[in-house]
Amino acid sequence: MSVKGFLKRASRILSDKSYIKLVWFRKFHKFPNLKNPQTFNEKLQWLKLYDRKPIYSTMVDKYDAKKYVADIIGEEHIVPTLGVWDKFDDINFDELPNEFVLKCTHDSGGLVICRDKTKLDLVAAKKKIERSLKTNYYWSGREWPYKNVKPRIIAEKFMSDENNVNSIMDYKFYCFDGEPKFLYVSTGMDDHKTARMSFITLDWDFAPFRRSDYSPFDTLPQKPTQFDEMIEHCRKLSAGHSFLRVDLYEINDTVYFSELTFSPCGGMMPLDPENWDLELGELIKLPGEDK
Repeated sequence: MSVKGFLKRASRILSDKSYIKLVWFRKFHKFPNLKNPQTFNEKLQWLKLYDRKPIYSTMVDKYDAKKYVADIIGEEHIVPTLGVWDKFDDINFDELPNEFVLKCTHDSGGLVICRDKTKLDLVAAKKKIERSLKTNYYWSGREWPYKNVKPRIIAEKFMSDENNVNSIMDYKFYCFDGEPKFLYVSTGMDDHKTARMSFITLDWDFAPFRRSDYSPFDTLPQKPTQFDEMIEHCRKLSAGHSFLRVDLYEINDTVYFSELTFSPCGGMMPLDPENWDLELGELIKLPGEDK
């Protein structure tokens, strides 16, 4: 049996803590310190195990999160929803515009981007979406907020930016107790070979660390025109949370909500240099610790 196959079987047998330790050991060749976590990644594992509030499932549900976020920062920052369905066969494509995006509400892989409905491969789209619908995203990384999210399909308006016609930049803010400390900018994430990702400081300069599994930008990406507004939205959305990643877009000089994430990379993000895992860990104050 392959290691991947073993982990898949073990994921349904082991407790959350035991499974996290197993996956962590496979990735980092050591066990995490869950009794007294110190690093950024270790503290995210602790939060996965011990910080579990029902509202978290709403916050990561790609459909339900829209109302949650709209109530905090305003409906004008929400990408319009064109429809929501339980099954792929329920979608009436004749009622959808020529361009749209299909997403599954409960994971990060069920995504179909349609730029021309006449050229959409419905067979491939159905296969991808239905595979995603059958998968409970919680089991692969034990990210508890996803465990009880209802699997659904949503169609969203296809958003294009006149200032960046080729692709839309992702701005993912790392927020600690309601305060964003840095972000990463990424583009082309649907293709790992051509994707670019760099961590950026709030002073808009390259951060002294990076994700070692993605190529960085060669030059500093352009700063969003509504950057200060983004910061304010992040503060509102992340208030009261030890850690929360707030993902935003800027499209035609308007800020749009993307998603909320409690444990980026499942809390196992490879950082370069490695000592920044500990440096960033100091920013997370776990419940009960002095703020």
